[in-house]
Amino acid sequence: MSGFVSFVGAGPGDPELLTVRAVGRLKTADAVLYDDLSSGPILAHARPGADLVAVGKRAGRPSPKQAHVSRLLVDYAAAGARVVRLKSGDPTIFGRLEEEIVALRAAGIAFEIVPGVSSASAAAAAASIPLTRRLTARRLQFVTGHDTAGALPDDLNFAALADPAATTVVFMPKRSFPALAARLVAEGLSPDTPALLAEDVSLAGERLIRTTVGALAAALAAGRSGAPALIVYGPLACG
Repeated sequence: MSGFVSFVGAGPGDPELLTVRAVGRLKTADAVLYDDLSSGPILAHARPGADLVAVGKRAGRPSPKQAHVSRLLVDYAAAGARVVRLKSGDPTIFGRLEEEIVALRAAGIAFEIVPGVSSASAAAAAASIPLTRRLTARRLQFVTGHDTAGALPDDLNFAALADPAATTVVFMPKRSFPALAARLVAEGLSPDTPALLAEDVSLAGERLIRTTVGALAAALAAGRSGAPALIVYGPLACG
C-alpha cells in the first residue's frame, strides 16, 4: 500500500514561522527529507523515531542529485510511509518542486503541498518595508540568480527586471549579482536604485544591508560570505 508525501514549507528558518499544518505534518511523519536551510530547531517537531534524511542542495557544495532525492521520496512512500519533504521558504518558489511531483505522479503516489512563509516576505518583514506600494510599486517579481551551473541565466527578461517601478527579489543571488547589475544598468536601471541584501533571514545571524544596486554589486564582486541570502531592489528596498 502506498504512503503519502507532504511537501512542507519550512519558512526562512525560524521555527516560530512554521504554520500549524506544517508542525502537524512533522509530528506524524515516518520520514522527513529536509533541505539544509530547513534543518536545526525545526526538526525538533519531528516525531520521535522518524527517519531524518538530509537531502539539501547548496551552490558550490557537494549535494545529492535531484534524481536521488526523487527516488527516496518514491521508495519511502511506496513502502507505506508518511513522508514530509521539508523545503525552505515556500515549496513552490525555486524549490525544485516540479521534478519531485513528476516522480510521484509517475509512481502513482498521492501528495499535498503545505505552503510556507517565503524568505522574500520574511526579509521584507525584518527590514520593515512593504514589497508593493499603490501607484509607485504595483508589480512584484521573483527571479532566480543562477542557472544549474551557478551562472546568471541568459534567458532572463532583463528589460522587465530593470523596471524602476517594480520590486524585484533575487533568490540565490550573491555569486551572479555583479553580472546581473551590469545587465540592469545597461537596460537603463539607475545604479543608485535602492537595494537590500538580506542574509540568514529570521535566524540569530540575520544581517540586513541597505545600499544601492551599484554599491552592492561592487561589494559582492570584492567578496561575499557563504550565508544564504536574497536581494531586494526597487523603489521600496531601503524603506
